[in-house]
Amino acid sequence: HLAARAAQILCAPAQERPVSPMIGAVWKVEREVGHQQRLWYVRLLGQEKDVWTAYWTINRRRFRFETFVMPAPEENEQAFYEHLLMRNRELTGMKLEIGDEHAIFLAGSLPIAAVNDAELDRVLGSMWAYVEKVFRPALRIGFASRFGS
Repeated sequence: HLAARAAQILCAPAQERPVSPMIGAVWKVEREVGHQQRLWYVRLLGQEKDVWTAYWTINRRRFRFETFVMPAPEENEQAFYEHLLMRNRELTGMKLEIGDEHAIFLAGSLPIAAVNDAELDRVLGSMWAYVEKVFRPALRIGFASRFGS
């Protein structure tokens, strides 16, 4: 029943969902049909990273959220990963992870019982803030030659 309630919160009409004031951007939630788990995605506009997508999945016990931050670095790998590990210490309730093809993701999860309007707002706001904080510095380290000197 908790998973059904979480799904109900996620499917609420846009005007009924709380939106963090710092995310005045895109608030588009859609459910992907045909996926094995219940999957939603939220498209957002950022300042450092122009557009990004938060993916939310629900199973019987957990609410999982993640977003793609950037591809694997092209150079300065040691400094790049050291930077991300140091940033991980600053994150609350989520962490930076290495995914397929060594891409960088920001992800976390909550017990399904913790999902409510305020918590969804907190998670989305935190994801937005962390992507904004991590993206540009990591980009300049892992793709330095693209920025010149």
